[in-house]
Amino acid sequence: MRRPSDLALPGLVTLLLLIGTALVLHRHWVYEVPLIYGETQTVWSLEARIEFTADGGPVKVSMARPAEQSDFTILRQSGASPGYGLNFIEGADPRAEWTVRAASGAQELYYQVDVLESDNWSGNNFPAPKIVSPDWQDPYRTAVLTVLEGAYNTSSDNFSFARELIKRFNQTDAPQHIRLLRRAFNGRMPNLMADILNEAQVPATVVYGLELEDGRRRQLLTPLLRVWQGGKSQIFRVSDSPDEELPLLLWEQRGAPVLDVIGGRDSRIRFSMIRREESTYSALTEHTDTGQSLLNFSIHSLPVEEQAMFKTILLLPVGALVVCILRILVGLRTSGTFMPVLFAVAFMQTSLGTGIVGFVLVVACGLFIRSYLSRLNLLLVARISAVIVTVIAIISLFSVLSYKLGMTEGLKIMFFPMVILAWTIERMSILWEEEGGKEVLIQGGGSLLTAALAYWAMQNPVVQHLTFNFMGVQFIIVGLIVMLGAYAGYRLSELRRFASFRQR
Repeated sequence: MRRPSDLALPGLVTLLLLIGTALVLHRHWVYEVPLIYGETQTVWSLEARIEFTADGGPVKVSMARPAEQSDFTILRQSGASPGYGLNFIEGADPRAEWTVRAASGAQELYYQVDVLESDNWSGNNFPAPKIVSPDWQDPYRTAVLTVLEGAYNTSSDNFSFARELIKRFNQTDAPQHIRLLRRAFNGRMPNLMADILNEAQVPATVVYGLELEDGRRRQLLTPLLRVWQGGKSQIFRVSDSPDEELPLLLWEQRGAPVLDVIGGRDSRIRFSMIRREESTYSALTEHTDTGQSLLNFSIHSLPVEEQAMFKTILLLPVGALVVCILRILVGLRTSGTFMPVLFAVAFMQTSLGTGIVGFVLVVACGLFIRSYLSRLNLLLVARISAVIVTVIAIISLFSVLSYKLGMTEGLKIMFFPMVILAWTIERMSILWEEEGGKEVLIQGGGSLLTAALAYWAMQNPVVQHLTFNFMGVQFIIVGLIVMLGAYAGYRLSELRRFASFRQR
């Protein structure tokens, strides 16, 4: 006679798989979210969060908002402002304006816009602003004239003139007069470039753009240089950075202030963003209200900052499934059960190669220092605390060394979970004392292999698309994990014990 638990397990697995499949198909058929990654158009959800302290009287907040431009089409926009009146002012300089008769204390305002990546819009060329020549004081005036003379002689028009200026200021071995200007205008290089171009009677101003990177939170606008040549204009990034490959949305295109607060102080604005894939029909229509149906299990109704957090969190079950497969079916031994999943998340922030090298270096140095601490006979809490401080010191040292050596990739090692690293070092140190170095290498290698495989699974665009857009996938993953939990057969690593039977 079968036990009730033997009958309940297949029923539970079947129920979970059916619920997950039903939710996925419902969202696909009703809300037209594509199942296959790539059959979509990219939509960016951007959220601006304005924070300031109101003085107690009337408040008026005016914020620049993006207009349609080359490569981007504005789909929909909204604001969250309890107690405030909100108006979208159209025209050449589109803005969002919040007003209230009286407000005091800390205030938070939200503006959200969805933009579609599209190259079907030709774009507008704004008229050039009025040239205002700055009043330079010596020795800066002499330095500016020297820079202008050199850049002007090696350029042919306004655009090449701007490129020459940017190139000269980005040189590592720049002349003394450029180093003088860089020190004096540190942090305001786009404004310096615009003033230098205006000195040469070239129309230029500082505009602000938002570099789009999936899942980023609390980002700042990037100041850019806009230069005019006749009726046309071009946008230039002032600093050479690896972020030049990121899509760039112009948030403010005319050189006007991005944020103007009347009746408040200490204002600041931060941006969060998330990328999602929508079908063409869903992207171009307004009917996709994700909060109208209880069966529409989606996190798209949450604020963008929370969506960005959940996009990573929803990948953790995928890493857990990889761990279950490798430990239950393959028999791979790891240091800690789900520690490799946390390191896989860290690898997503760094890169696989940088993450593995950083993990090995930090753990190796940590084991050496931990062996010394073991001789002091410290209590567990004090020993772990000392290891945590040591890990932070090691990561700081490696970051500084890599920066000094010009290896900026090494700076990403700071994304490692430091407390988890400390516990990993403690666990491996105890394992070394009890089982020997061979077992440490086996479990450490197994942890790295598991983390690498989990990283590849979690980094896959198809997996990210499914987990983020279909909450039913979580039910399917739970069903598979429960099914794996009932496996009681041989692991693949155990089959080698029976290799001798094949030789007979």
